[in-house]
Amino acid sequence: MKKTARKPAPKASRLTYAPKNGYEKISPAELKRCEEVNRSYMDFITKAKTEREAHDEAVLLLEAAGFRNMKQLEKEGTRLVPGDRVYRSSEGKTLMAVVVGKKPLEAGMHIVGGHTDSPRIDLKQNPLYEKDGLALLDTHYYGGIKKYQWLTIPLALHGVVAKPDGKMVKVCIGEDPSEPVLCITDLLPHLGAEQARKPLGEAVPGESLDVVAGSIPAADKDKKEKIKHNLLSLLNRKYGITEEDFLSAELEIVPAAKPREAGLDRSMVLAYGHDDRVCAYAGLKALLDLKGTPEYTACVLLCDKEEIGSVGATGMASFLFENSSAELLNLTSDSYSELSLKRALHNSWMLSADVNGLFDPMFPSVNERRNTAFVNHGVCVTKFTGSRGKSGSSDASAEFMAHIRRIFDRGGVIWQTGELGKVDQGGGGTIAQFMARYGMQVVDCGVGLFSMHAPMELAGKLDIYMAYKGYLAFMKDARK
Repeated sequence: MKKTARKPAPKASRLTYAPKNGYEKISPAELKRCEEVNRSYMDFITKAKTEREAHDEAVLLLEAAGFRNMKQLEKEGTRLVPGDRVYRSSEGKTLMAVVVGKKPLEAGMHIVGGHTDSPRIDLKQNPLYEKDGLALLDTHYYGGIKKYQWLTIPLALHGVVAKPDGKMVKVCIGEDPSEPVLCITDLLPHLGAEQARKPLGEAVPGESLDVVAGSIPAADKDKKEKIKHNLLSLLNRKYGITEEDFLSAELEIVPAAKPREAGLDRSMVLAYGHDDRVCAYAGLKALLDLKGTPEYTACVLLCDKEEIGSVGATGMASFLFENSSAELLNLTSDSYSELSLKRALHNSWMLSADVNGLFDPMFPSVNERRNTAFVNHGVCVTKFTGSRGKSGSSDASAEFMAHIRRIFDRGGVIWQTGELGKVDQGGGGTIAQFMARYGMQVVDCGVGLFSMHAPMELAGKLDIYMAYKGYLAFMKDARK
């Protein structure tokens, strides 16, 4: 009987899996590129502290790179061909940008989808009031925050006021060093014994997050609420708005601090809004840097409302993506049909580009070390999110995970895997579940963070760069 030759055993280094700090692997040339990508990202988030600002900055970058507005092309009846670069926006908040591939859209797209809304504090519709010598702004927080973290820090006011005549007034106060900032006060420790006995989640009620806006009364002796009136006069002189205009405004309170390099070795970035503008920007930049014509249509989504469940007309739980894909199919296909659209969505692959938590040595008990992400160990692939039994997760298939391994390994992408905390600890969700309903293959893939949802979050530069590099490799992939 003929003996079957044994395959040689793999080297010991190939038998085991142990992620390493990416700075031990990266070349000097790539390290230089890493710094360039991070500088461009820091410039972006300096200008983009709200979902509207992120949308507007993205449109400027897209148009500078030759992307055309799909809505204009739809009016003109222009047909798209492979290599065309287009974008489609919705309500000035959500954006879909595309490089048309060689294969018909029915074969599927390679989609990178991030969101540009971040936890913050919103003004209520009737926000301005006067009480006990102060003018205050009444608020309602947006997304999951630790309320105490927002006390006493410098805050800025961003947003828009929509006038009945159709005019849109952009508001931004507190970013320029010459401008005043806002703040939310806290109780002094000398009088805070009762507050200190409360659990962190109860020590600062949501209704107490009102913003100090002013204290100088108007000169008019006949006016009631003189401090409030003085502030309304200031706003009217600068922006031409009245108190009634607050009823049709979207005004957001965000940290006034600028992004900064962090660590004595400058290996990290401290900024507001990493979740999830860090992944959104990495995907956008990857699309901007995509050369030539990809095999499959490359698509980047910049979404809204993820932090409150992807609801509303600009959230991914709506038909926004499906409608935009239908318009794209209509511009690229000779004969539009619902069946072709369903096939295009089903055959698509997607990286749900959202952040994950990093292992924090200050709080080791909430993570399981073998299945958590570490700073600067590369972009984090998260097979499933959800909480307590994977509730709210799409849970990527083993086959799709294998495809991601192939794409990233071929592309020289440094990557790792991770969960969001121990099994019974908590968890969270992303837009993955809303895209998976089409039958497309989806997995979460993004940058790990320290202090997620805090006013200032911390991310590793190498992780940011590898997210960009991974998304670019994914867009280029020909599924071979």
